[in-house]
Amino acid sequence: MIFDRIDSVDRAKYCPPRSNFCGAGLATTLILLASTEVLAQAAPAADEIALSELSVTGTGPADERAGGPVIGYRATRSATATRTDTPLRDTPQSVQVVPRDVLVDQQDIRLSDALQNVSSVQPGGTIQGRSDTFIIRGFRTQTYAIDGVLLNQAGNFSSVTRDLADVERIEVLKGPASVLYGRGDPGGLINIVTRQPTPAPSGDINLQAGSFGFRRVQGSVSSAIEGVEGLAGRLSFAAQSDPTFRNFYGRDNARTFVAPAFAWTPTPDTRVTFLGEFTRVDNQYDEGLIARNGRVPLDNIARYYGEPFSRYNGYANFGLLKVEHDLNANITLREVLNAQWGGFDLLATRAIGLTNRNTQVTRRETAVYSTYAAVDSQTEMVAKFDLLGFRHTVLTGVEYTNGYRRAYQTQSTNFPSISFLNPVPGSPIVGLQFQSDLKQKNELTGLYVQDQIDLGLGLQMLVGVRYDTGNQYYFSRVPTSRTIPPDQQLSGTSPRVGLVYRPVEPLTLYASYATSFKPQTDNVYNAVNPRPETGELYEIGGRLDLTPDLTLSTAAFRIVRNNVSAADPINTGFSVITGQQRSEGVEADLAGQVMTGWKVIGGISFLDARITKDTTFAVGNRLVGAPAFSGSIWSTYQFQDGFLLGWNVGAGITYVGRRAGDLNNSYSVGGYARLDAAVFYDFSEHARFSINARNLTDRRYIEQPFNQFNNLPGAPLSVLATITARL
Repeated sequence: MIFDRIDSVDRAKYCPPRSNFCGAGLATTLILLASTEVLAQAAPAADEIALSELSVTGTGPADERAGGPVIGYRATRSATATRTDTPLRDTPQSVQVVPRDVLVDQQDIRLSDALQNVSSVQPGGTIQGRSDTFIIRGFRTQTYAIDGVLLNQAGNFSSVTRDLADVERIEVLKGPASVLYGRGDPGGLINIVTRQPTPAPSGDINLQAGSFGFRRVQGSVSSAIEGVEGLAGRLSFAAQSDPTFRNFYGRDNARTFVAPAFAWTPTPDTRVTFLGEFTRVDNQYDEGLIARNGRVPLDNIARYYGEPFSRYNGYANFGLLKVEHDLNANITLREVLNAQWGGFDLLATRAIGLTNRNTQVTRRETAVYSTYAAVDSQTEMVAKFDLLGFRHTVLTGVEYTNGYRRAYQTQSTNFPSISFLNPVPGSPIVGLQFQSDLKQKNELTGLYVQDQIDLGLGLQMLVGVRYDTGNQYYFSRVPTSRTIPPDQQLSGTSPRVGLVYRPVEPLTLYASYATSFKPQTDNVYNAVNPRPETGELYEIGGRLDLTPDLTLSTAAFRIVRNNVSAADPINTGFSVITGQQRSEGVEADLAGQVMTGWKVIGGISFLDARITKDTTFAVGNRLVGAPAFSGSIWSTYQFQDGFLLGWNVGAGITYVGRRAGDLNNSYSVGGYARLDAAVFYDFSEHARFSINARNLTDRRYIEQPFNQFNNLPGAPLSVLATITARL
């Protein structure tokens, strides 16, 4: 969540005039532009910062606040894991941050591209081109949070692909986060932190063109709003058309995105912020490639088994209002109200089997109409005080969520087959028959308390607990059953405890225990109110500042996930409740500045993620999409003087090992190494031209396995040109 405004005065010292231009990216430039007006108000701004958010013991750069812009590639503070402005080194759980500077330098268009900078995170599939899913520490997650608020808790995936136009930073809290967020996946939580309005006029616009006909325009403008003291606004927007390298017979994928934001400070003690996000997508329904004989052939990565009429249309709306008030220097009250609504409709052909010695693909025609709506309210108090000789930062809160979704699905069973190696479209639309009508409503109230305690002598403790209670209505009507089930009572307790020890100033060690609780949201075949899923984490780790600007983070963990839902191997399109899964491994992340102008971010992961108990799949099988080894590194260098002043170069490599394609482990997809590079030139603080190239070796690989009939290939060699203009 966003807790603070930015102190532009302190930021200005990091970017001298043009002769020593630091070029740290879009966020830094915006802060430079804002410095003039804020300098004229230096005294009030300092008072406001002092009163804004409470933090636990620990220090970081005075100019960085949780949720605000990051200078360079290394963040030092976050609120995702604690909901207080806490130094990352004082957080007893792995939290990795991808700042906006990284997004700008890499020209990341997809959320999955940004997250490949984080260890133990892999793209998990696009759900046939509809959404973003990820594998975090071996476990799939199909939702995320925006400014600390989870997407609809009755939904099982976002109805749109995420746009990055208004993103300030992307934070990944690894491991369960239920003590603060309630329902959640055990692998971790992705929290998207958005850009906030600035009172000084600022703005930027990007024009992009790339391989395979890609086109995009993206921009953001921010300023104080005349007539209302303390009111500022920002408008971020984007529109893109992406035909992609896939053979869609002349069709493309399109997305539009608009995000207005407002910040109002009526008094130094009170802050009001609002965020709206409105997204529309019109995509080709794309299941990718099909596995055959234990592998996915890569002879033709453009091969498409659908029809030109296979389309997906989705929309998502998100509104967030936050009010904070400081009763005094030690007590802050906070209220967050959120409303979200959206849905999708699709008409598509889907592969369901192989016949004639695996030379023909059998298909069916499917139509789905789905809608959702949800509200969320968080009422919190943060109090800082001394008790029994120890310093405490206590967070208490109550959260109410009420989410609903309905998905009505029809299908045909006699759609024409198509050749496996040479699919030729042209089959007409046939009649559809009722398949299922899913109605789900989750209503939960969560009570939570957390205490961050400074025990002295470099030792800190975090303890917290949450209790969720409510009910779930879950009715999946199928042709063979119309019995309406009763409401199911839900309850779950999610404790968390962590210990942080700093033996010497640059080194921090920690140990953590946390749990997760999640009502089932998958479409379980013929199920009556399936039981919630639970998870449990044990983790130890450390953070070492190799230099004042470069941090190495490490962790070893074990996560157990119970009452798991997985793809039904018999009833395609449905899920089945299975048993228990376990993930354990070690990981390391590096972020920061090696020397002046040389920045780096990356991570490495060794992971063993398997089935440990099950009623459907073999014990010992590997989890889908979870490689035993993976890693990435990205680095940029900005020339500091001479005739190369203004030029920047960047390069990176991403390696992902072999992955299982389904829980049966009936097939696997091979590992790959992808080489990327970039060169960009800063004409001045106001203009940049960049060329970004991905997959320089033109490697063929499967990026996102999902199941036998859904395997998304990675893009071949792609080039993206970007012109950026700034106020």
